[in-house]
Amino acid sequence: MAKKFSTTSGIEIKEVYTEPSKMDELPGQFPFTRGIQKDMYRGKAWTMRQYAGFSTAEESNKRYHYLLSQGTNGLSVAFDLPTQIGYDSDHELSEGEVGKVGVAIDSLEDIEILFDGIQLKDITTSMTINATAAILLAMYIALAKKQGADLSQISGTIQNDILKEYAARGTYIYPPTPSMRLITDIFEYCSKEVPKWNTISISGYHIREAGSTAVQELAFTLANGKAYLKAALEKGLDINVFAKRLSFFFNCHNNFFEEIAKFRAARRMWAHITKELGATDAGAQKLRFHTQTGGSTLTAQQPLNNIIRVSNQALAAVLGGTQSLHTNGYDEALSLPTEAAAKIALRTQQIIAFESGVTDTVDPLAGSYFIEALTDEIEAAAQLYLDKIEAMGGAVKAIEQDYIQQEIAASAYQYQIDIENGEKILVGVNKFTQQENAPSGVFRVDDSIRKTQIEKIKKLKNKRDNQAVETTLQLLRIAARSTENLMPFIVSSVENYATLGEIADILRDVFGEY
Repeated sequence: MAKKFSTTSGIEIKEVYTEPSKMDELPGQFPFTRGIQKDMYRGKAWTMRQYAGFSTAEESNKRYHYLLSQGTNGLSVAFDLPTQIGYDSDHELSEGEVGKVGVAIDSLEDIEILFDGIQLKDITTSMTINATAAILLAMYIALAKKQGADLSQISGTIQNDILKEYAARGTYIYPPTPSMRLITDIFEYCSKEVPKWNTISISGYHIREAGSTAVQELAFTLANGKAYLKAALEKGLDINVFAKRLSFFFNCHNNFFEEIAKFRAARRMWAHITKELGATDAGAQKLRFHTQTGGSTLTAQQPLNNIIRVSNQALAAVLGGTQSLHTNGYDEALSLPTEAAAKIALRTQQIIAFESGVTDTVDPLAGSYFIEALTDEIEAAAQLYLDKIEAMGGAVKAIEQDYIQQEIAASAYQYQIDIENGEKILVGVNKFTQQENAPSGVFRVDDSIRKTQIEKIKKLKNKRDNQAVETTLQLLRIAARSTENLMPFIVSSVENYATLGEIADILRDVFGEY
């Protein structure tokens, strides 16, 4: 029986509303301004994918099981800083950072523990990892094989967006050219071996967190996306195949209508970019994206106010047509989220999905004079940036010339000035303030876990076949000096329990550091 959609008063809700003279563009049709699917959330809700990871693989595994028991339907892994920049937990530079901003992963053994009791064939996993994305993906593939999963069916996403690391975030290892090689190697390998895997999540999130405006987030993200398309085309890959596996990752801040218009403009602009570069398949022209509510908008003062901020941002993401969503914990300006905060964050999504009624029709704000004009204006402003970057020779050149970094820095500075002089109001910070006691119940990761990880590495190196590890690493070194695809060599090294740091160091030796 077909599901009936109606208001609480029994008024029927149509799948889509149009005003024939002006609003003849439909969802699921080029250029996808109104959404990438014909029926959007009437057909399938967005994936509620809560970002989590801290301390050891054992501790993070417990949090994943908790989130799954509470109704999350996609996992999202946060890695600690040493893992992100290719150092094992026993490296001197790892001191004080192991397990702090994410989970510590030193070898395939840790990935086996991280997903203990979770069948990879039954879940989609997103991994926020860039410089070492090839290594973490190899570990995930190795575990899927051990579980007996069909690699052609496993799905998920690696961020793998190195350009925004140079521009906004800083967790790069190698220079831009070999880094781009690793990315296109992943595109090529996955198109054959893991065809349902999203091989890159082109990220505006961190650009926005670094202080950009909404327009800059959109423009710089699409410029990076265009650079990846061109790099893959130069490698001889088919845009109609690999572009279907690109996804995006956007931030959602407090200005409700601007954020909705930004998402609508993003879809339209990307459809035209892919078409200009030769994409003829609709699947290759669609901008699919994950959204995370704005971490930098959260305040340590009056932290419960953040629940309202996150709800507002999450609703904007849904009205903007997101494919998956992470809602931040209200205590994240103070620490990693506690279990209670993680639950409220997930419940926020569930209430929007199942109680608000906003999912009953597609693109409900279409035709609003304000939304349509704002979508056009954001597109025009972003296009000016794209044209300027194109004239410089593309995103890689614009980053090398420090252009994108300087633009973000100028916006961040202006925002701070506006807060300090009261031009912008931040509730609880520069207006409606109150005396507050030191926060209690803050979540902290103990430094002792580094010792635990170092012990694990020692035991691993004593029991693995070190000769096999050495052989696979030397084969990787030879391949890195050639033009061969590196993924099979990384997978082989990982399967023999080479550590993340050992693999990253081979590539450091060949590629150098940036």
